Amino acid sequence: MEFRRLGRSGLTISEIAYGNWLTHGSQVEEDAAFACIRAALDAGITTFDTADVYAQTRAEAVLGRALKDERREGLEIFTKVYFPTGPGQNDRGLGRKHILESIDNSLRRLQTDHVDLYQAHRYDHTTPLEETMEAFADVVRSGKALYIGVSEWTAEQLRAGHALARELRVPLISNQPQYSALWRVIEDEVVPASEELGIGQIVWSPIAQGALTGKYRPGAPLPADSRATDDKGGAEMVADWLRDEVLERVQLLRPLAEQAGLSMAQLAVAWVLQNSNVSAAIIGASRPEQVTENAVAAGVRLDADLLKAVDQALDPVAKRDPGLTVGHKRHS
Repeated sequence: MEFRRLGRSGLTISEIAYGNWLTHGSQVEEDAAFACIRAALDAGITTFDTADVYAQTRAEAVLGRALKDERREGLEIFTKVYFPTGPGQNDRGLGRKHILESIDNSLRRLQTDHVDLYQAHRYDHTTPLEETMEAFADVVRSGKALYIGVSEWTAEQLRAGHALARELRVPLISNQPQYSALWRVIEDEVVPASEELGIGQIVWSPIAQGALTGKYRPGAPLPADSRATDDKGGAEMVADWLRDEVLERVQLLRPLAEQAGLSMAQLAVAWVLQNSNVSAAIIGASRPEQVTENAVAAGVRLDADLLKAVDQALDPVAKRDPGLTVGHKRHS
């Protein structure tokens, strides 16, 4: 495993982070989830990302049980707040009440007294940003989080949040966007702003929900037991990448991966790590061998010709419009 600093902070994290968004507590039984986390630890992964809303809070609880006997100082545990976790009007968003109640609930489920990074899971268009940042500052000052971050914020939102964080003297160090060779919307605006501010990207979906593994072939039946056939949220997430025009382009990566001595999944994860503003790529898994395979992407360096060939293969179907950043959309 290789390690990077998260933005310009002093926090070092593993290049490959393990995330349990669509799996633990919903799609995968607990024994399998534990096996995946053990595989992550065995691969040298120290960074684990979750959120209070994943699997209606169950994902945090699974991760907490799996990591409870590990040396806490050797781990970086990240979670998030924003989406509804209960029926009440204040069980959602980035108001002070929800943030301060949510951090306590997350810590209880994770069985720890602090998280290393507490992230705003989306931008809250209905709450004053000053209120949100002041609440996050209080979380940091209470020792319940060491750093703060955000997810899917636009460049403008990052600048505004970072300015308030500096005024409040708390470290806002990260953004967690979707990023892959197919989804490149952060490159034109979010990445330049983040480099200017010292914010690092912790990217999710580096293999485009499995589409970049090459297992989905144009005109062929969907593989059984794949995310595309899952009825608990997985199929909906990958559907946009299952068009034949996309899958045909993805198959052009197969010889490129072979040339690099990588699987297509490893190539996809390694590709996002070539971006110097990316601090870590989050991988998920339903089987431990997937973790072991994808962790190989750490430390891989792809030459310029290979990167150019990937661009040429995917350019007609890759998404680049900064307007697709989730933070642009109200109530996303």
